[in-house]
Amino acid sequence: MADSNDHLSNLLSSSVLIVLGVVVASVGRLVERIVIAQQFSPELYGEVSIAFAIMTVGTTISLVGLNDGIPRFVSRFEDERDVRGVWMLGLVVSLAVSIVVSAGLLINVDTITGTLFETAVSRELVRLFILTIPVSVGLTVGVSALRGMENTRYKLYTKDFLHPCLRIGLLVFLLGTGFDLLAVGYAYFVATLGTLIVVYLLSNRLVRLVGPIRTHGRELLTYSAPLIVTMVLSILLTRMDTLMLADMRTSAEVGVYNAAYPLANSLLMVISSFGYLYLPLTSRLDADDEHDEITHIYRITTKWIFVFTFPAFLVFTIFPGDVLSIFFGQQYVGGGIALAILSVGFFTSAAAGRNRTTLAALGHTKSILWVDVLTLALNFALNVLLIPGHGFVGAAIASAGAYVLRNVAFNVVLQSKAGINPLSTQTTRTYLVLPTVLFPVGILASHWVTLTALSLPVFLVCSGLLGLVAVALAGCLQPEDGVFIEFVEGAIGAEVPAIQRLQRYLRAQSE
Repeated sequence: MADSNDHLSNLLSSSVLIVLGVVVASVGRLVERIVIAQQFSPELYGEVSIAFAIMTVGTTISLVGLNDGIPRFVSRFEDERDVRGVWMLGLVVSLAVSIVVSAGLLINVDTITGTLFETAVSRELVRLFILTIPVSVGLTVGVSALRGMENTRYKLYTKDFLHPCLRIGLLVFLLGTGFDLLAVGYAYFVATLGTLIVVYLLSNRLVRLVGPIRTHGRELLTYSAPLIVTMVLSILLTRMDTLMLADMRTSAEVGVYNAAYPLANSLLMVISSFGYLYLPLTSRLDADDEHDEITHIYRITTKWIFVFTFPAFLVFTIFPGDVLSIFFGQQYVGGGIALAILSVGFFTSAAAGRNRTTLAALGHTKSILWVDVLTLALNFALNVLLIPGHGFVGAAIASAGAYVLRNVAFNVVLQSKAGINPLSTQTTRTYLVLPTVLFPVGILASHWVTLTALSLPVFLVCSGLLGLVAVALAGCLQPEDGVFIEFVEGAIGAEVPAIQRLQRYLRAQSE
């Protein structure tokens, strides 16, 4: 029990800052998209989404799996020569690949824009996003090293706070001074470069970037090699629908779809909050052969990810049109059905927990590869079948179906390879209680309430509190939940009598 609480406390150490960082980064991406969507037409917003998808795919290919390999190996070393060696080797390899990838894209930029884009400004916009690829790779490698050293604060200050704030500030400034759509490309390039510089200046305080090295090249590249494909497959899973919509339909449909997609993707905000330290912690427990502890942490974090995510899932599936109207405006309300469908797919990730990260920490990278191949094949086939006749609704069905299959497959593999699954008695009960209690309430409310910018947060808070009460009354809590109860209290910055009573109850259970 003591070890479990210690590991959970470490996972949630500075948890308020972790959640704040994830919220700022996620909200920053959303605000950025809202500014672009409201400043330009759905067609031009769609063009930005396509260009961003190209940059994201290019960056992922260039990282060649090292953004997972670096933190896994850095977390296992204490000598600065080993940490520096792994870090620098990862940086050199990924930057070299990024230069090749960027050059290939620039050579073929006319073909790319002629196939996927409809406006004249797209060529220069794509060029700017391609030039951002090596800079983005350098930034990601730096943050991966910080993750391996389990340094939360520097990552939050830079990747989560500085990067989105710089992007939004530059975007608003450039648009205000008369720039057209190219303002988005310039904002991304300059903000990414500025953040990269700050990351490496701060990192030098932890580990001197210049000095003797031991690269552990064979181990690092052997581990990361299968992830080259899986990382590309994972990012294609998130961007394939955008690229195929652009090819088969119109940029305007891409724009409407990409208003729904980031909102549905925000359901991963909570699971991302637990993810920064989860991989190095799980990797360390695996090295110490503490598999029972991994199972316990996996189950209890999955339960709370489900609890914290469910209110937003409820809103996105019952009030999708209202939500799109609030954030993007009436011209995007038609994407409501896509938001509801996509939310189902993304929510399965919350219900399944950090299955992929656990497999990666345990070294089962080949299994991850096969699951991702299967998932991408299904997504591609469904997109080909559904997009021509159903447009962005077909793309949403394809993506949601692929995510459901992916999470089921990851959990099956995790159970068969390591005997780990999320289904403790308390977690299973939580899965049943929350939908049973909250969906009838939400459906009833939808007949009487239209959500607005003011009523949306009120509805989310009320749904969350009702869910917590239901979980407590249904016997879904266990002694170790005291760590999470303290986290909730810390997050809101006040002592709440009901939370205090829950803490006393859980302490009594543990005794």
